[in-house]
Amino acid sequence: MIHVYVGPTLHPDELLFSDPSVRRLPPVRHGDLFDHAIADTDTVVLIDGLYHQAAALRHKEILAALARGIRVLGAASIGALRAAELHRFGMRGVGGIFRRYLSGELTGDDEVAVGQAPDGDRQALTWPLVNLRYVLDLAQQDGVVSAAMATVLLEEFRAVYYPQRTESAVRAICRSHHATALTVWIGERRTVDPYFGDLKRLDALKALRAALSGLEPALQARADALHWDTPYFRRWHAHFATEHVDGLELPTALRIAYQQIFDPDFPQVWHDHLDQLSVHPDDGEPGMPLPERMARLTGNATSTPPLHVVFRIPVDVQDENTVKRLLANESAPDRTSLARYLAANDDTRHTIPGFLPETIKDTEAQRTLQQLWRCPPAALDDAAAARGFRSAAHAIDTVKIFMAGVLDDQI
Repeated sequence: MIHVYVGPTLHPDELLFSDPSVRRLPPVRHGDLFDHAIADTDTVVLIDGLYHQAAALRHKEILAALARGIRVLGAASIGALRAAELHRFGMRGVGGIFRRYLSGELTGDDEVAVGQAPDGDRQALTWPLVNLRYVLDLAQQDGVVSAAMATVLLEEFRAVYYPQRTESAVRAICRSHHATALTVWIGERRTVDPYFGDLKRLDALKALRAALSGLEPALQARADALHWDTPYFRRWHAHFATEHVDGLELPTALRIAYQQIFDPDFPQVWHDHLDQLSVHPDDGEPGMPLPERMARLTGNATSTPPLHVVFRIPVDVQDENTVKRLLANESAPDRTSLARYLAANDDTRHTIPGFLPETIKDTEAQRTLQQLWRCPPAALDDAAAARGFRSAAHAIDTVKIFMAGVLDDQI
C-alpha cells in the first residue's frame, strides 16, 4: 500500500489517486506515521504537511518509519525539505524542488509554504515562492522579463509573508515595477494549461509515479546509530497508539485513562499491576512480592506511606502485558462511553469556537474527580496515586479530556 499525505499541492481528482494501491490522506501532522494501517513493507509519500494549524511531523517519526523498513519518499513541499534533511538516513527525495533543497539553493520552509482553505479540498490560496521562481525562469526564456527584472521581482515576492502572497499581491508587485507583461503572459499560458508554472504539482506527480513504479528503496536507516528511540519518541508513540476494538478506533492511552478515572475498582487493578512488576522486573534484578520489596526499602519501619505513593510507575502502553492488566475490567459499554466522550469534544468545538479540553478550569476538573472518587480535597493526591497518576495535578489534566462528555451525561 502507498500512503500519500497531500493537501493543496494535488487536487483530489488527480487520476493517479484512483489506483487501488494508493491511500490518499490529508497533509501530514505529528503522530500520523504511528498509524497502524501503515505496514512495515508499505510506502509513504510525504508531500504536504501542517505546521501552523497543528503540531508538525517530527524528524524522529520519519526515522522510526525508515527503521521499520517503510519506504519514505518526499517531494514538492515539506516532503522535499524533509527528504533533503534525511536523505543520508534513507529517505528518498524526488523532483527539482528536492534537488534544490539538497544542494542548498533553497533553504527556508517559506519557499514551499502556501495559505490554504481550512476545509474542503484545502486548495492553495497563495503562490508558493518556489513556483514563482520557476515561472520567472520560464519568463526569462521567453523574453517576457529580463534577468535583472526577474531578480528584483523575486526579492519583492520573497518579502511578502507567505499567507499574503496572493494573486492580487503578485499583480500589485508587477504593476509597481512596470512588469504587467508578466501577469498577462501567465494568464495567457494558463488559458492553455491551468497548471502552468506549478512546479510543486509536477514534482508531486513524479513522486507518485515513482512510488507506483516500485522505485528501489533506499538503504534502511540504522536505528541503533540514529538514536531516534528517545523518551520523547516513546511518549509520542504512547500518545498516538490506537487499537481497533468493537468497530471503534480508540487511543490505547485514553482507554487506560478512562479506567483510571471511572472504574471504582481500579485501585486494586493498579495494586495488582505494581505487584506484577515487582515479581517480574524488567531490569534484571531479582523479583519479589511487592510487600517484601516495600519492607526492604523501608527497613520494616512501623509507619510507612502506602505502596502506591512510594512506587509511582509510569504506564508503558507499548507493553502488551501492561495494557492487558490495566484494561482487565474494561467492558464494551466502557469503550462505547469513551468514544462518545471523545466525540463530545468535537461537538463542543462546533458550539464553542476555540474550545479545547485543556482550557477547562482546574477547579471544575478537581470537583469532578472528588465527586467520582468520593474524596475530600486533602485526599485527592493519594486517590490519584492509588489509580496510577503521578499526582493530583496529573489526574486533573487527564479528566479534562472527558469533561465535555461528563457534562453531557448530566444534562
